[in-house]
Amino acid sequence: MVPQSSTTDRGCPKCGHTETDVGTISTTGGGLSKMFDIQTNSFEVVSCTNCGYSELYRDTTSSGSDIVDVFLG
Repeated sequence: MVPQSSTTDRGCPKCGHTETDVGTISTTGGGLSKMFDIQTNSFEVVSCTNCGYSELYRDTTSSGSDIVDVFLG
């Protein structure tokens, strides 16, 4: 494998693998939402299928493929 320049690198920031899993998590905020266990924050989780490195992105109800493009560079 020939190393690429850092401006053209694509793939997992940790291992360079290019396959991902995308999931969703919801979390509580603070104050009353935490006390009543109301999940007010939603995030998309993009994880490398090779090493497990994951990044969270605030869910803005856009398509998941856009988030994968950000993760892979």
